[in-house]
Amino acid sequence: MLSLLLGLIRLIIFIVFVSFFSLIFYFMSFFRNEEINSKKALELRDFLIRVSNYILGIRTIIYGEKPKVQGLIVANHRSYFDPIVIVNYIHAFPVGKKEVELWPLIGYICKISGVLFVNRKCSISRQETAEKIRQALAKGYSIINFPEGTTDDLPTTVDFNFGSFVMATKIKAAVIPIAIDYKEKTDAFIGNDTFIPHFLKCFGKPTTEIKMTFFPPIYSEDASYLLNTSKSMIDKELLRYRKDWNDEN
Repeated sequence: MLSLLLGLIRLIIFIVFVSFFSLIFYFMSFFRNEEINSKKALELRDFLIRVSNYILGIRTIIYGEKPKVQGLIVANHRSYFDPIVIVNYIHAFPVGKKEVELWPLIGYICKISGVLFVNRKCSISRQETAEKIRQALAKGYSIINFPEGTTDDLPTTVDFNFGSFVMATKIKAAVIPIAIDYKEKTDAFIGNDTFIPHFLKCFGKPTTEIKMTFFPPIYSEDASYLLNTSKSMIDKELLRYRKDWNDEN
């Protein structure tokens, strides 16, 4: 009962907080040019994410050094909250599925802060997104992609999609692997989960413990090498996380 109450309180605070600052930005957008709007949107996003992590009781344990170069960040995927955790520590644009664009509040924040939406079932959408990724990397921004293409709660990752690694070779971008996982397996957002029940369950706890590892950048003209190396590094780290958490109990 207490966890449900805490989850509801956090949900209400989160909605009010995001709504308030979204409204401020909406009115500001009428008085600034597009370039300034983009910069302000990123500043707003970063502020919202920092405070949201605090509101929701997120406790993130970081391993490795934050990347000092821009590139294509590839991470395993557990939850809709993954990019929020990652962007809290590095300046990057996530690639998200088209459906998230329609989500209340979160979808709006994603749109104003440069999330690249892709309909993975549409070849034209994938091509358009690929071009946007190339443009963002050329401007010195990193891109976050989840090559599994879906969330899961398995001990290691499911098969990675090949496309993002092929793109990295074409544009000669660094590939930066990131491993991320949640102490409570039920915090994964999978299957038929819906947003509000999952939110209440996940953030009804006093804290949500997350581990995240930044790996050194990988450079190669071989897409298979980039894929297999990234997957192997992430899988080993996910197994280490789980062992450490099991040893604590």
